[in-house]
Amino acid sequence: MINYKSALVVLVSLLAFGSTQAQTSVYRSHIKDIYNAINKNLKDPKSTLYYETTDPAKNEHPHSYLWPLCAYIQAANEMEVIEPGKKYMLPVENAIAKYYRATPPFPAYQDYVVSEKTTTLYYDDNQWIAIAYMDAYKRNHQKKYLDTTKMIYRFMLGGLDTVGGGGIYWREKDFTTKNTCSNGPGVLVALQLYKATKNKEYLKTAIDIYDWTKKYLQAPEGVYYDNIKLPSMEIAKATYTYNTGTMLQSAAILYNITKDKKYLTEAQRVAKAGKAHFFKNGRLPNEYWFNAVMLRGYVELYKIDKNREWITFFEQDADAIWMNERDANNLVGNKKEKRLIDQGAMIEIYATLEQLRSKK
Repeated sequence: MINYKSALVVLVSLLAFGSTQAQTSVYRSHIKDIYNAINKNLKDPKSTLYYETTDPAKNEHPHSYLWPLCAYIQAANEMEVIEPGKKYMLPVENAIAKYYRATPPFPAYQDYVVSEKTTTLYYDDNQWIAIAYMDAYKRNHQKKYLDTTKMIYRFMLGGLDTVGGGGIYWREKDFTTKNTCSNGPGVLVALQLYKATKNKEYLKTAIDIYDWTKKYLQAPEGVYYDNIKLPSMEIAKATYTYNTGTMLQSAAILYNITKDKKYLTEAQRVAKAGKAHFFKNGRLPNEYWFNAVMLRGYVELYKIDKNREWITFFEQDADAIWMNERDANNLVGNKKEKRLIDQGAMIEIYATLEQLRSKK
């Protein structure tokens, strides 16, 4: 005798599984399309370098600033997560190497190609690279990633002092501002180094920077302001998704390390505030990479509390971008010229969302 109720349950389960698998396949397809479009439209065929945008008239220099590569190196790491054995990071690493400046006392990566111009060293640019490299180190334990991150950490500490109560400056030799974008990722670099080495100095540094940023740059509702001016201590109250994202991720990781529930409570408070503040009319703000960084924070929290609310609104925004903000070359962006940073951001987002769906 056929048990129709049981058969129906099985059928529904298979349909749900098939829907998830189809969506996963779609994300993989998006990633492949954008990756191929980058190599065709945004990579210099005569060098290891990349272009800022697809429109030479919009590009300030012959090649990209470092910042878009900070997005692309994380994207490349996420591609390697979903395709083990592939070497997506290496071409981006080779490009980033062209930005390295061995100037004492703190060698680091400057914001443009060293052979073409001497420019500025930004703490956040270097921190984003370190975060991607430590994510790679966690996967493959290649010493080069740990060594480079330690170098960046030393550079980062060169921008940390007690002016304004603590915190890291935005860029080298500029003592007028301390930004969430150089402190939130600074916490993450220190936390990643602690997790890799168990050296408690890294954890102390992370907590000190976290506490300072929370004290001086968090809005009452829970999201984070952009920066604090020095010496006036005036707060620049612009809000960007990535600033909230790094501090959310920091709180979640601190909970995982310390098991102190105050960090989990704070992470959930920030997550709720971030969604309410930034997700309007079914969309996130149109700076894709800022949203990619914020997604990292929500994923870190989701791994703890398994609340799908933290993920579904990113899926909604990511699907809308593919449907409405993509050109005939499969490059994404809401401007005519397509930016490298946007392509890296969306590869990261699609790869991250695929990883989450594959673990359901």
